[in-house]
Amino acid sequence: MAILKTKQIRETKQDGLSKRLSELRLELLKEQGNVKMGRPIKNPGKIRVLKKTIARIATIQNERRLKEVKK
Repeated sequence: MAILKTKQIRETKQDGLSKRLSELRLELLKEQGNVKMGRPIKNPGKIRVLKKTIARIATIQNERRLKEVKK
């Protein structure tokens, strides 16, 4: 599962975050596709965790962008 804590995300460099974000989005699309096709889900909470992790990464990236703009 793709659980990343906020502390881990903040320690990661921007390039790593962008790569991780695209991987998580792809994984989310696959999981949502499986649900829509009616396949049984091994872990129903995975989609929720993926969404939250994606939101955390996007938020931290936005914070970094805003910090750069202020400087």
